[in-house]
Amino acid sequence: PKLLVHLKAYRNTVPVPRHWCQKRKYMQNKRGIEKAPFELPEFIKLTGITEMREALTEKEEGKGLKSKQREKVRPKMGKLEIDYQKLHDAFFKWQTKPAMSIHGDLYYEGKEFETKMGTQKPGEISDDLRMALGMPVGAADKHLVPPPWLIAQQRYGPPPSYPNLRIPGLNAPIPAGAQFGYHPGGWGKPPVDENGLPLYGNVFGAATAETEAAAAAGAEAQLDTKPWGELEEEEEDE
Repeated sequence: PKLLVHLKAYRNTVPVPRHWCQKRKYMQNKRGIEKAPFELPEFIKLTGITEMREALTEKEEGKGLKSKQREKVRPKMGKLEIDYQKLHDAFFKWQTKPAMSIHGDLYYEGKEFETKMGTQKPGEISDDLRMALGMPVGAADKHLVPPPWLIAQQRYGPPPSYPNLRIPGLNAPIPAGAQFGYHPGGWGKPPVDENGLPLYGNVFGAATAETEAAAAAGAEAQLDTKPWGELEEEEEDE
């Protein structure tokens, strides 16, 4: 195992492709899927080349067979003339870098259909998700409406993947103007123990600066800062 850990931790290593052990051929599932047509980048579209090509195509379709044969023998040059300054600005001023994969990031089947979550943050509800859930969007009091999964989190606990995430109504105070309860717009029941103390955090908002500092210190103490994959020292037998 030491050699395997050393190879995986080596700099600039690339993992073995996941399809090496599959019996079917690589990209076999891509057969029959309609390939999307190529789209020009936005900075090239701004030069107006697409409109000029469409107009030239319409003009070519209206010509007769004799004129087409004549142009094959004596083609006319310079049909698409674009201003040099537009081309210069498009490539040297407005050009954007295309999306590229990092070193060692290999392509696999269906990678382009996966949802990219790089811009999303846990705990923040986007406007698209609010519209899908039927929550108000753009209103001044939209933060007073709880998410529909809050009741289940109060019953089963916070998500284990995000132990330090502050969730109002679960381990953080609810917004000002909101109320606990199961009525429309209510924030459910705060999770407490038999003594009436919060289970997961300061859900009532009555903590002082000392308790908040103690909670932050406890959260930092729970984090394991040791290097991952550290090998234990072997004791030599005398």
